[in-house]
Amino acid sequence: MEIIERKENPILNRVELSWQWRHTGAPTPTRAEIIAAVVKMEPGATKDRVLVKSVNTRFGQPLTSGNAVVYGDRADLEKEPKYILARHEISETDAVVETPAEEAPAENTEDAEIAGGEE
Repeated sequence: MEIIERKENPILNRVELSWQWRHTGAPTPTRAEIIAAVVKMEPGATKDRVLVKSVNTRFGQPLTSGNAVVYGDRADLEKEPKYILARHEISETDAVVETPAEEAPAENTEDAEIAGGEE
């Protein structure tokens, strides 16, 4: 893997990478292989904070290019669209570290009127 462009984005607390991978005699690299390569090449990156945004393989050529982002903090992953998080099997609750909220008291269901019920 070769990093073509590295851009720091302090507003979103991430590093944006454009890369290309020449894979002669091998299939297109998987998302897991791409993430592992990014973790190896980017200092301070961990696999739970790397997202692969796009992958493009040219027809007839063993060359794949794409974009990846490395977030500085796991909580910043909430800025990504839901479909990107779903690709990486990250739920919104995993991306956001929340404090547990107090539970609301349960309503008394015996006295509640049921709409559309038979009398």
